[in-house]
Amino acid sequence: MSRVAPRPMQAADSHGWHRLGTLDPLVEDRADGARLVTVRQGLGPYPRALTDRLVHWAAAAPDRTFLAERGPDGAWRQLTYAEALGQVRSLAAGLLHHDLSAERPVAILSGNSIDHALVALAAMMIGVPYAPISPPYSLVARDFGKLSYCIDLLTPGLVFVADARPFRAALAAVAGEGRVMVAARGAEAVGAVPLTALAGDAADPAVDAAHAAVGPDTIAKFLLTSGSTGEPKAVINTQRMLMANQVMLEQCFPFLAETPPVFVDWLPWNHTFGSNHNFGMVLTHGGTLHLDEGKPVAAGILPTVRNLREIAPTAYFNVPKGYEALLPHLQADPAFARHFFSRLEMLFYAGAGLAQPVWDGYRALAREAVGRDVPFVTGLGATETAPSAIMNLRTTGQAGAIGLPMVGVTLKLVPAGAKLEARVKAETVTPGYWRRPDLTAKVFDEEGYYCFGDAVAYADPADLSKGFLFDGRLSEDFKLATGTWVSVGPLRHVLNSALDPLIRDTVITGHDRDEVGVLLVPDREACAAFAGLKAGDPGLLTHGQLVAEVTRRLADLAKEATGSSNRVVRAMILDDPPSLEHGELTDKGSINQRAVLARRAGLVGALHAPAPPPGVIALDIRAGEAP
Repeated sequence: MSRVAPRPMQAADSHGWHRLGTLDPLVEDRADGARLVTVRQGLGPYPRALTDRLVHWAAAAPDRTFLAERGPDGAWRQLTYAEALGQVRSLAAGLLHHDLSAERPVAILSGNSIDHALVALAAMMIGVPYAPISPPYSLVARDFGKLSYCIDLLTPGLVFVADARPFRAALAAVAGEGRVMVAARGAEAVGAVPLTALAGDAADPAVDAAHAAVGPDTIAKFLLTSGSTGEPKAVINTQRMLMANQVMLEQCFPFLAETPPVFVDWLPWNHTFGSNHNFGMVLTHGGTLHLDEGKPVAAGILPTVRNLREIAPTAYFNVPKGYEALLPHLQADPAFARHFFSRLEMLFYAGAGLAQPVWDGYRALAREAVGRDVPFVTGLGATETAPSAIMNLRTTGQAGAIGLPMVGVTLKLVPAGAKLEARVKAETVTPGYWRRPDLTAKVFDEEGYYCFGDAVAYADPADLSKGFLFDGRLSEDFKLATGTWVSVGPLRHVLNSALDPLIRDTVITGHDRDEVGVLLVPDREACAAFAGLKAGDPGLLTHGQLVAEVTRRLADLAKEATGSSNRVVRAMILDDPPSLEHGELTDKGSINQRAVLARRAGLVGALHAPAPPPGVIALDIRAGEAP
């Protein structure tokens, strides 16, 4: 194994990057063309279970607020570490009487709440896995197809909801013999057991015995993937995965261990980013998590703004559209910006590519507000990797750099045509998919490396210390009729940045066609603001000024294109948004490109027709302009 001479992974202290850790790359090149990349830093010891951290902080900082959520009166309901441990032990004692196990886990249908956290931790304390299921499966879908599939796969012995009333129909759909329904509120409306009635004796020694039997390989939870390639899969998450990943994160972000973190966070706990990453980070380091009821869209960001005006976070996490929605509020109020950045150590995004104008906006705001750069961090991970595997700790001038493998991770680069496929091996990688050995076998190679299905590219082939760039999903890439490959991920990132904020997301078309096209998912509120109309106006998406602006931006990109693989020639603004029920959206709101293309095959055909119908933006590829 040869060592690549590292270069500094942080900028000077005045830029604020000195608070991040260091990753020094090592490489091994194989005769078969594969390359293994690790880092010099070693993985430190980690606790056996997440609940050990609750026990620790209940003793070390009993009066510190662990969780806070807004009550009906708008005031914060706060729960200290000592209070949390007492209630978790009490619920754990009650759960012991319901014959629960990995074969009969706890399923949680409702979203983030203090009660959700208490039930989850109580299950983990006695070695029972829990499964947080995406609330839209219960509240948005009409036929409960995905919900029923998840329940049949998991066979839970107990189903919990915070408030039974909005889940009445869903609970009826998943009721089964021997399955206990529990609700914190509204239990009488559906004949469920009140959460208070579930509680047992917090001092029950059986809780201590069950907790002592929990080990690193005990299943902590099942996290359901979004089902972008079919029905959801239940990813096994062990205590080892959760705790090893938290040590890896601490070695990347050492400030977490220096001062208890304070977060304001909406990210859903049925997804690994909000659950394993953020919730786990708070509990591991004895911090405080304020549950944010806001949503990452213009119409839903106001509760987030309200919360952030009160609570200055030490680190902030969001998806790109959440950052985009928050940005104008910070730009319009210098006092708010100064408060927001006052003790902020980093901004972190995941889930999709961040538009360059948004990146630039936060960088400028931080300098104006506090006179320093605040690191904008991202990486590469998956539900199957608990989640973090690759992290960027290096100051860059652009969004999209994912960095280097974290401590304890071996990154295997395998040539895949003109691209490099990323595979990883680490203590944070899942043992597999619950009750689906066939699917498990498909995502591991012959050496046991987990295959992301993603491609990466060198940020600088001559300097590995600069890390990697995300180079798209291999399964999304396609060939034009000419045989030219289209790299979908990077092209979507370029389009999303150029069309921001009018277009929320893009779906690339052109498989076996002569040219690349794109279906545009509009941000109706941003479009309405641009056109001077209301978001619900039926003529909004065909408004002349709006169409002309989108056409102009696409034409500018076409002029800069280097060839047919990245030159968009046809476009259509979708009036009918992608549907969760039809699988076009994942449960975290990201686009399932293949599902959109399959469901809208007729639109794709019209988009690429020789004589495009009304509604299709057709650029003259010779001039890069609309005819």
